[in-house]
Amino acid sequence: MTGQSTIMARGWLNPASRVYRFTVLFFVSMLTFGSYFAYDIIGAIAPTLIKDLGASRETVGTLYTVYSIAAIMSVLIGGFLIDKLGTRMASMIFSTLVFLGSLLVAFGGSLPLVFAGRFIFGAGAEPLVVAQSAILARWFKGKELALSFGIALTISRLGTLFSFNTGELIVHHFGGYRYALIAAMLFCLLSLISNIVYVLMDRYGEKALELEETGAEEKLVLSDVKKFGPAFWYIAMLCVLFYSAIFPFTALSTDFFVDKWGIARVAPTGGGFFNQAFNNFLHMFSTAGGISSIIIFASMVLAPFAGQLVDRVGKRATLMIFGSLLMIPSYLMMGLTHVYPAYSMLILGAAFVLVPAAMWPSVPLIVKKELVGTAFGLITFIQNIGLALFPYLNGMLRDKTHSYTASMLMFASLGLFGLIFALLLKREDRKLGGVLERP
Repeated sequence: MTGQSTIMARGWLNPASRVYRFTVLFFVSMLTFGSYFAYDIIGAIAPTLIKDLGASRETVGTLYTVYSIAAIMSVLIGGFLIDKLGTRMASMIFSTLVFLGSLLVAFGGSLPLVFAGRFIFGAGAEPLVVAQSAILARWFKGKELALSFGIALTISRLGTLFSFNTGELIVHHFGGYRYALIAAMLFCLLSLISNIVYVLMDRYGEKALELEETGAEEKLVLSDVKKFGPAFWYIAMLCVLFYSAIFPFTALSTDFFVDKWGIARVAPTGGGFFNQAFNNFLHMFSTAGGISSIIIFASMVLAPFAGQLVDRVGKRATLMIFGSLLMIPSYLMMGLTHVYPAYSMLILGAAFVLVPAAMWPSVPLIVKKELVGTAFGLITFIQNIGLALFPYLNGMLRDKTHSYTASMLMFASLGLFGLIFALLLKREDRKLGGVLERP
Protein backbone atom coordinates (compact mmCIF):
# COMPACT_ATOMS: atom_id res chain seq x y z
CA MET A 1 0.00 0.00 0.00
CA THR A 2 1.42 3.41 -0.95
CA GLY A 3 1.93 6.26 1.53
CA GLN A 4 -0.97 8.19 -0.01
CA SER A 5 -3.37 5.28 0.29
CA THR A 6 -2.25 4.77 3.89
CA ILE A 7 -3.25 8.37 4.58
CA MET A 8 -6.60 7.91 2.89
CA ALA A 9 -7.26 4.76 4.93
CA ARG A 10 -7.20 6.72 8.17
CA GLY A 11 -10.69 8.13 7.69
CA TRP A 12 -11.33 11.23 9.81
CA LEU A 13 -7.64 11.23 10.80
CA ASN A 14 -6.80 11.93 7.18
CA PRO A 15 -5.42 15.52 7.11
CA ALA A 16 -6.83 15.95 3.60
CA SER A 17 -10.37 15.30 4.82
CA ARG A 18 -12.88 18.08 5.38
CA VAL A 19 -13.48 16.89 8.97
CA TYR A 20 -9.78 17.19 9.83
CA ARG A 21 -9.46 20.64 8.27
CA PHE A 22 -12.53 21.98 10.05
CA THR A 23 -11.32 20.51 13.34
CA VAL A 24 -8.13 22.50 12.76
CA LEU A 25 -10.32 25.53 12.01
CA PHE A 26 -12.15 25.19 15.33
CA PHE A 27 -8.95 25.18 17.39
CA VAL A 28 -7.38 27.96 15.31
CA SER A 29 -10.53 30.05 15.78
CA MET A 30 -10.26 29.52 19.54
CA LEU A 31 -6.76 31.06 19.55
CA THR A 32 -8.25 34.53 19.93
CA PHE A 33 -11.45 33.80 21.87
CA GLY A 34 -9.66 34.30 25.19
CA SER A 35 -7.88 37.49 24.15
CA TYR A 36 -11.13 39.07 22.90
CA PHE A 37 -12.84 38.20 26.20
CA ALA A 38 -9.92 39.48 28.28
CA TYR A 39 -9.53 42.69 26.24
CA ASP A 40 -13.11 43.79 26.96
CA ILE A 41 -13.51 42.46 30.49
CA ILE A 42 -12.10 45.72 31.88
CA GLY A 43 -14.85 47.73 30.18
CA ALA A 44 -17.48 45.13 31.03
CA ILE A 45 -16.83 45.45 34.77
CA ALA A 46 -15.81 49.13 34.74
CA PRO A 47 -18.70 50.19 37.03
CA THR A 48 -17.53 47.71 39.66
CA LEU A 49 -13.86 48.67 39.29
CA ILE A 50 -14.78 52.32 39.75
CA LYS A 51 -17.05 51.68 42.73
CA ASP A 52 -15.28 48.88 44.63
CA LEU A 53 -11.65 49.49 43.69
CA GLY A 54 -11.88 53.27 43.71
CA ALA A 55 -10.38 53.44 40.21
CA SER A 56 -10.91 56.60 38.19
CA ARG A 57 -12.37 56.52 34.68
CA GLU A 58 -9.00 57.79 33.49
CA THR A 59 -7.34 54.72 35.03
CA VAL A 60 -9.80 52.36 33.34
CA GLY A 61 -9.17 54.09 30.00
CA THR A 62 -5.41 53.90 30.55
CA LEU A 63 -5.63 50.11 30.89
CA TYR A 64 -6.73 50.10 27.24
CA THR A 65 -4.08 52.67 26.34
CA VAL A 66 -1.30 50.48 27.77
CA TYR A 67 -2.59 47.55 25.71
CA SER A 68 -2.50 49.59 22.51
CA ILE A 69 1.00 50.94 23.19
CA ALA A 70 2.20 47.33 23.36
CA ALA A 71 0.21 46.59 20.19
CA ILE A 72 1.96 49.46 18.35
CA MET A 73 5.34 47.97 19.21
CA SER A 74 4.29 44.40 18.39
CA VAL A 75 3.05 45.39 14.91
CA LEU A 76 6.65 46.30 14.04
CA ILE A 77 8.01 42.84 14.87
CA GLY A 78 5.03 40.45 14.90
CA GLY A 79 4.90 39.82 11.15
CA PHE A 80 8.65 39.30 10.91
CA LEU A 81 8.58 36.80 13.80
CA ILE A 82 5.91 34.82 11.99
CA ASP A 83 7.98 34.80 8.81
CA LYS A 84 11.19 33.93 10.69
CA LEU A 85 9.92 31.32 13.16
CA GLY A 86 6.87 29.95 11.34
CA THR A 87 3.25 30.04 12.41
CA ARG A 88 3.53 27.27 15.01
CA MET A 89 6.37 28.74 17.06
CA ALA A 90 5.23 32.35 16.65
CA SER A 91 1.63 31.61 17.63
CA MET A 92 2.81 29.72 20.72
CA ILE A 93 4.93 32.70 21.79
CA PHE A 94 2.02 35.10 21.30
CA SER A 95 -0.51 32.81 23.07
CA THR A 96 1.86 32.42 26.01
CA LEU A 97 2.24 36.19 26.30
CA VAL A 98 -1.55 36.57 26.24
CA PHE A 99 -1.95 34.03 29.05
CA LEU A 100 0.88 35.45 31.18
CA GLY A 101 -0.46 38.97 30.75
CA SER A 102 -3.98 37.95 31.79
CA LEU A 103 -2.52 36.03 34.75
CA LEU A 104 -0.70 39.14 35.94
CA VAL A 105 -3.83 41.27 35.54
CA ALA A 106 -5.85 38.78 37.60
CA PHE A 107 -3.33 38.26 40.43
CA GLY A 108 -1.03 41.31 40.18
CA GLY A 109 -2.33 42.83 43.40
CA SER A 110 -1.19 46.38 42.59
CA LEU A 111 -1.94 48.87 39.84
CA PRO A 112 1.61 48.90 38.37
CA LEU A 113 1.50 45.10 38.03
CA VAL A 114 -1.95 45.27 36.41
CA PHE A 115 -0.61 47.81 33.91
CA ALA A 116 2.38 45.52 33.26
CA GLY A 117 0.00 42.62 32.71
CA ARG A 118 -2.06 44.60 30.17
CA PHE A 119 1.15 45.54 28.36
CA ILE A 120 2.32 41.92 28.13
CA PHE A 121 -1.19 40.89 27.12
CA GLY A 122 -1.27 43.50 24.33
CA ALA A 123 2.17 42.47 23.10
CA GLY A 124 0.82 38.97 22.46
CA ALA A 125 -2.82 39.57 21.50
CA GLU A 126 -2.36 41.78 18.44
CA PRO A 127 0.29 39.68 16.63
CA LEU A 128 -1.71 36.55 17.55
CA VAL A 129 -4.48 37.82 15.25
CA VAL A 130 -1.92 38.17 12.45
CA ALA A 131 -0.61 34.66 13.14
CA GLN A 132 -4.15 33.31 13.07
CA SER A 133 -4.66 34.81 9.59
CA ALA A 134 -1.43 33.22 8.36
CA ILE A 135 -2.50 29.83 9.76
CA LEU A 136 -5.87 30.02 8.02
CA ALA A 137 -4.18 30.91 4.74
CA ARG A 138 -1.86 27.93 5.23
CA TRP A 139 -4.73 25.47 5.64
CA PHE A 140 -7.55 26.95 3.54
CA LYS A 141 -5.94 28.82 0.66
CA GLY A 142 -7.82 27.74 -2.45
CA LYS A 143 -10.55 26.01 -0.44
CA GLU A 144 -13.05 27.81 1.83
CA LEU A 145 -10.61 30.61 2.73
CA ALA A 146 -13.28 33.31 3.06
CA LEU A 147 -15.49 30.92 5.05
CA SER A 148 -12.64 30.06 7.42
CA PHE A 149 -11.92 33.75 8.08
CA GLY A 150 -15.60 34.40 8.73
CA ILE A 151 -15.90 31.51 11.20
CA ALA A 152 -12.70 32.52 13.02
CA LEU A 153 -13.85 36.12 13.35
CA THR A 154 -17.28 35.05 14.62
CA ILE A 155 -15.81 32.79 17.30
CA SER A 156 -13.35 35.52 18.33
CA ARG A 157 -16.14 38.08 18.65
CA LEU A 158 -18.10 35.63 20.77
CA GLY A 159 -15.38 36.33 23.32
CA THR A 160 -16.36 40.01 23.35
CA LEU A 161 -20.07 39.15 23.44
CA PHE A 162 -19.58 36.83 26.43
CA SER A 163 -17.37 39.40 28.16
CA PHE A 164 -19.94 42.21 28.10
CA ASN A 165 -22.89 39.93 28.91
CA THR A 166 -21.30 37.91 31.73
CA GLY A 167 -18.63 40.18 33.25
CA GLU A 168 -20.82 41.91 35.84
CA LEU A 169 -22.76 38.67 36.36
CA ILE A 170 -19.53 36.89 37.35
CA VAL A 171 -18.76 39.74 39.76
CA HIS A 172 -22.29 39.60 41.21
CA HIS A 173 -22.52 35.80 41.44
CA PHE A 174 -19.06 35.02 42.84
CA GLY A 175 -18.62 38.16 44.94
CA GLY A 176 -15.83 40.30 43.53
CA TYR A 177 -14.27 41.86 40.43
CA ARG A 178 -11.24 39.58 40.63
CA TYR A 179 -13.37 36.58 39.65
CA ALA A 180 -14.13 38.23 36.31
CA LEU A 181 -10.40 38.77 35.74
CA ILE A 182 -9.75 35.13 36.69
CA ALA A 183 -12.41 34.06 34.17
CA ALA A 184 -10.55 36.08 31.53
CA MET A 185 -7.31 34.34 32.48
CA LEU A 186 -8.96 30.91 32.24
CA PHE A 187 -10.30 31.69 28.76
CA CYS A 188 -6.78 32.79 27.73
CA LEU A 189 -5.51 29.47 29.10
CA LEU A 190 -8.15 27.70 27.00
CA SER A 191 -6.86 29.57 23.94
CA LEU A 192 -3.29 28.51 24.78
CA ILE A 193 -4.42 24.87 25.06
CA SER A 194 -6.22 25.23 21.72
CA ASN A 195 -2.96 26.50 20.23
CA ILE A 196 -1.12 23.41 21.50
CA VAL A 197 -3.75 21.17 19.88
CA TYR A 198 -3.41 23.14 16.62
CA VAL A 199 0.39 22.75 16.71
CA LEU A 200 0.07 18.96 17.06
CA MET A 201 -2.50 18.74 14.27
CA ASP A 202 -0.50 21.07 12.04
CA ARG A 203 2.70 19.07 12.52
CA TYR A 204 0.86 15.88 11.60
CA GLY A 205 -0.90 17.48 8.64
CA GLU A 206 2.26 19.18 7.37
CA LYS A 207 3.97 15.83 6.80
CA ALA A 208 0.96 14.29 5.14
CA LEU A 209 -0.06 17.23 2.93
CA GLU A 210 3.31 18.91 2.42
CA LEU A 211 1.85 22.22 3.59
CA GLU A 212 3.74 25.34 2.64
CA GLU A 213 4.54 27.94 5.28
CA THR A 214 2.52 31.10 4.68
CA GLY A 215 3.98 34.47 5.59
CA ALA A 216 2.22 37.10 7.65
CA GLU A 217 -0.29 39.09 5.66
CA GLU A 218 0.34 42.11 7.89
CA LYS A 219 3.90 43.30 8.35
CA LEU A 220 5.32 46.77 8.24
CA VAL A 221 8.20 47.33 5.79
CA LEU A 222 9.16 50.94 6.40
CA SER A 223 10.92 51.35 3.05
CA ASP A 224 7.62 50.70 1.26
CA VAL A 225 5.65 53.42 3.06
CA LYS A 226 6.58 56.17 0.60
CA LYS A 227 5.06 54.20 -2.31
CA PHE A 228 1.44 54.70 -1.25
CA GLY A 229 -0.85 57.21 -2.96
CA PRO A 230 -3.50 59.56 -1.52
CA ALA A 231 -6.32 56.95 -1.64
CA PHE A 232 -4.41 54.69 0.74
CA TRP A 233 -3.79 57.50 3.22
CA TYR A 234 -7.46 58.51 3.14
CA ILE A 235 -8.41 54.93 4.03
CA ALA A 236 -5.75 54.83 6.76
CA MET A 237 -7.07 58.06 8.31
CA LEU A 238 -10.67 56.87 8.03
CA CYS A 239 -9.65 53.63 9.74
CA VAL A 240 -7.97 55.28 12.72
CA LEU A 241 -10.84 57.75 13.16
CA PHE A 242 -13.51 55.08 12.84
CA TYR A 243 -11.98 52.55 15.24
CA SER A 244 -10.99 55.33 17.66
CA ALA A 245 -14.66 56.22 17.85
CA ILE A 246 -15.75 52.61 18.52
CA PHE A 247 -13.43 50.70 20.83
CA PRO A 248 -12.36 53.56 23.16
CA PHE A 249 -16.08 54.29 23.56
CA THR A 250 -16.89 50.69 24.51
CA ALA A 251 -14.04 50.77 27.04
CA LEU A 252 -16.31 52.85 29.30
CA SER A 253 -19.73 52.45 27.68
CA THR A 254 -20.99 50.08 30.39
CA ASP A 255 -20.15 52.66 33.05
CA PHE A 256 -21.71 55.37 30.85
CA PHE A 257 -25.03 53.53 30.64
CA VAL A 258 -25.08 52.90 34.40
CA ASP A 259 -23.97 56.47 35.15
CA LYS A 260 -26.43 58.37 32.94
CA TRP A 261 -29.44 56.07 32.62
CA GLY A 262 -29.11 53.91 35.73
CA ILE A 263 -29.40 50.78 33.59
CA ALA A 264 -29.05 47.51 35.50
CA ARG A 265 -25.70 45.73 35.44
CA VAL A 266 -27.32 42.29 35.62
CA ALA A 267 -30.77 41.11 34.51
CA PRO A 268 -32.75 39.98 37.60
CA THR A 269 -33.36 36.24 37.70
CA GLY A 270 -32.96 33.21 39.92
CA GLY A 271 -31.33 29.83 39.45
CA GLY A 272 -27.70 28.88 38.95
CA PHE A 273 -24.97 30.82 37.19
CA PHE A 274 -25.57 29.38 33.72
CA ASN A 275 -29.28 30.07 33.95
CA GLN A 276 -28.50 33.66 34.93
CA ALA A 277 -25.99 33.98 32.08
CA PHE A 278 -28.56 32.73 29.58
CA ASN A 279 -31.09 35.19 30.99
CA ASN A 280 -28.55 38.02 30.59
CA PHE A 281 -28.21 37.22 26.89
CA LEU A 282 -32.01 37.17 26.51
CA HIS A 283 -32.16 40.61 28.11
CA MET A 284 -29.25 42.10 26.18
CA PHE A 285 -31.19 45.32 25.56
CA SER A 286 -31.91 45.92 29.24
CA THR A 287 -28.46 45.54 30.84
CA ALA A 288 -25.56 47.98 30.57
CA GLY A 289 -23.11 45.34 29.38
CA GLY A 290 -25.63 43.88 26.97
CA ILE A 291 -26.26 47.25 25.34
CA SER A 292 -22.48 47.70 25.01
CA SER A 293 -22.33 44.40 23.12
CA ILE A 294 -24.98 45.39 20.54
CA ILE A 295 -22.24 46.65 18.22
CA ILE A 296 -20.43 43.32 18.25
CA PHE A 297 -23.65 41.29 18.04
CA ALA A 298 -24.71 43.27 14.96
CA SER A 299 -21.35 42.67 13.28
CA MET A 300 -21.47 38.94 14.03
CA VAL A 301 -24.94 38.56 12.54
CA LEU A 302 -24.76 41.00 9.63
CA ALA A 303 -21.07 41.15 8.60
CA PRO A 304 -21.28 38.12 6.24
CA PHE A 305 -24.28 39.70 4.47
CA ALA A 306 -22.49 43.06 4.30
CA GLY A 307 -19.49 41.35 2.71
CA GLN A 308 -21.74 39.74 0.10
CA LEU A 309 -23.37 43.12 -0.54
CA VAL A 310 -20.00 44.76 -1.16
CA ASP A 311 -18.95 41.95 -3.51
CA ARG A 312 -22.21 42.24 -5.44
CA VAL A 313 -22.70 46.01 -5.75
CA GLY A 314 -19.28 47.51 -5.04
CA LYS A 315 -19.89 51.11 -3.90
CA ARG A 316 -17.15 50.77 -1.26
CA ALA A 317 -16.39 54.47 -0.98
CA THR A 318 -20.11 55.30 -0.84
CA LEU A 319 -20.71 52.75 1.94
CA MET A 320 -17.80 54.20 3.92
CA ILE A 321 -19.39 57.65 3.60
CA PHE A 322 -22.74 56.34 4.78
CA GLY A 323 -21.23 54.36 7.68
CA SER A 324 -19.20 57.37 8.86
CA LEU A 325 -22.28 59.55 8.67
CA LEU A 326 -24.24 57.16 10.92
CA MET A 327 -21.77 57.61 13.79
CA ILE A 328 -22.46 61.32 14.20
CA PRO A 329 -26.17 61.22 15.21
CA SER A 330 -25.54 58.09 17.28
CA TYR A 331 -23.06 59.81 19.61
CA LEU A 332 -24.97 63.10 19.63
CA MET A 333 -28.13 61.27 20.74
CA MET A 334 -26.28 59.57 23.59
CA GLY A 335 -24.44 62.73 24.63
CA LEU A 336 -27.18 65.36 24.33
CA THR A 337 -30.46 63.49 24.91
CA HIS A 338 -31.91 60.90 27.29
CA VAL A 339 -33.23 58.67 24.50
CA TYR A 340 -32.69 55.06 25.58
CA PRO A 341 -29.16 54.23 24.36
CA ALA A 342 -30.01 50.88 22.75
CA TYR A 343 -31.40 52.78 19.75
CA SER A 344 -28.18 54.75 19.30
CA MET A 345 -26.17 51.53 19.64
CA LEU A 346 -28.19 49.91 16.87
CA ILE A 347 -27.27 52.83 14.59
CA LEU A 348 -23.64 52.50 15.68
CA GLY A 349 -23.83 48.76 15.05
CA ALA A 350 -24.95 49.43 11.47
CA ALA A 351 -21.90 51.68 11.00
CA PHE A 352 -19.66 48.98 12.49
CA VAL A 353 -21.01 46.53 9.92
CA LEU A 354 -20.80 48.76 6.85
CA VAL A 355 -17.45 50.54 7.22
CA PRO A 356 -15.16 47.53 7.87
CA ALA A 357 -16.97 45.46 5.20
CA ALA A 358 -16.18 48.17 2.65
CA MET A 359 -12.84 49.41 3.99
CA TRP A 360 -10.63 46.35 4.40
CA PRO A 361 -11.34 44.82 0.95
CA SER A 362 -10.59 48.23 -0.60
CA VAL A 363 -6.91 48.14 0.37
CA PRO A 364 -5.80 45.46 -2.16
CA LEU A 365 -7.64 47.39 -4.88
CA ILE A 366 -5.60 50.58 -4.47
CA VAL A 367 -2.09 49.31 -3.68
CA LYS A 368 0.24 47.06 -5.63
CA LYS A 369 0.08 43.35 -4.84
CA GLU A 370 3.59 43.27 -3.37
CA LEU A 371 2.70 46.12 -0.99
CA VAL A 372 -0.51 44.68 0.46
CA GLY A 373 1.18 43.20 3.56
CA THR A 374 2.86 46.50 4.38
CA ALA A 375 -0.40 48.36 3.70
CA PHE A 376 -2.33 46.28 6.23
CA GLY A 377 0.55 46.46 8.72
CA LEU A 378 0.77 50.25 8.42
CA ILE A 379 -2.99 50.72 8.82
CA THR A 380 -2.94 48.50 11.93
CA PHE A 381 0.01 50.50 13.28
CA ILE A 382 -1.78 53.84 12.76
CA GLN A 383 -5.04 52.42 14.09
CA ASN A 384 -3.41 51.43 17.37
CA ILE A 385 -2.09 54.97 17.87
CA GLY A 386 -5.70 56.14 18.01
CA LEU A 387 -6.69 53.21 20.20
CA ALA A 388 -3.91 54.19 22.62
CA LEU A 389 -4.91 57.86 22.82
CA PHE A 390 -8.72 57.97 22.96
CA PRO A 391 -9.53 55.56 25.84
CA TYR A 392 -7.37 57.79 28.05
CA LEU A 393 -9.06 60.95 26.73
CA ASN A 394 -12.49 59.39 27.26
CA GLY A 395 -11.79 58.61 30.93
CA MET A 396 -10.01 61.92 31.54
CA LEU A 397 -12.90 63.96 30.12
CA ARG A 398 -15.39 62.07 32.31
CA ASP A 399 -13.29 62.68 35.42
CA LYS A 400 -12.76 66.37 34.63
CA THR A 401 -16.33 67.23 33.63
CA HIS A 402 -18.21 64.65 35.76
CA SER A 403 -20.25 63.77 32.68
CA TYR A 404 -19.80 61.77 29.50
CA THR A 405 -21.23 64.57 27.32
CA ALA A 406 -17.80 65.89 26.34
CA SER A 407 -16.68 62.36 25.43
CA MET A 408 -19.71 61.84 23.20
CA LEU A 409 -19.02 65.13 21.43
CA MET A 410 -15.42 63.99 20.94
CA PHE A 411 -16.55 60.70 19.38
CA ALA A 412 -19.11 62.50 17.20
CA SER A 413 -16.31 64.77 15.94
CA LEU A 414 -14.28 61.68 15.02
CA GLY A 415 -17.24 60.55 12.95
CA LEU A 416 -17.32 63.97 11.26
CA PHE A 417 -13.62 63.85 10.38
CA GLY A 418 -14.07 60.26 9.20
CA LEU A 419 -16.85 61.46 6.91
CA ILE A 420 -14.53 64.11 5.47
CA PHE A 421 -11.85 61.53 4.66
CA ALA A 422 -14.48 59.19 3.17
CA LEU A 423 -15.60 62.02 0.86
CA LEU A 424 -11.98 62.73 -0.09
CA LEU A 425 -11.54 59.02 -0.81
CA LYS A 426 -14.51 59.00 -3.16
CA ARG A 427 -13.14 62.02 -5.00
CA GLU A 428 -9.73 60.34 -5.33
CA ASP A 429 -11.37 57.11 -6.49
CA ARG A 430 -12.90 58.99 -9.42
CA LYS A 431 -9.36 59.93 -10.50
CA LEU A 432 -8.41 56.23 -10.28
CA GLY A 433 -11.27 55.21 -12.56
CA GLY A 434 -13.80 54.26 -9.88
CA VAL A 435 -12.08 51.03 -8.84
CA LEU A 436 -13.66 51.14 -5.37
CA GLU A 437 -17.18 51.66 -6.70
CA ARG A 438 -17.12 48.72 -9.09
CA PRO A 439 -18.38 45.26 -8.03
